[in-house]
Amino acid sequence: MLDTSNLFHVSSVLNRQSIAQHGLDWTRMGAARGIAGSRRPEVEGIFVCRGEEEAGFFLQINNTGGPVDIWSVDGIDEGLLLDNGNGFVYLPGSIPAARVRLV
Repeated sequence: MLDTSNLFHVSSVLNRQSIAQHGLDWTRMGAARGIAGSRRPEVEGIFVCRGEEEAGFFLQINNTGGPVDIWSVDGIDEGLLLDNGNGFVYLPGSIPAARVRLV
């Protein structure tokens, strides 16, 4: 059973056009730093937030150097999410544009 009601992704507005066209793809990272300030992907996948509270946390730690967007992520089986070792989860691989929506 898919639980898709509360997954989000926070990303720099500089990535908006790429995300709208290609979806969330860690291999396309580069227009801006990651939300935690990294200059390259930390994992081979896409970090997602489990709920609005977690998305709010990432809004507060924004280290991209500019404004950010929140994307709703649909159609993801939460059983496929992996923990990065710090309590945050990611989906290995990419997420197609059809499964994300700018909030």
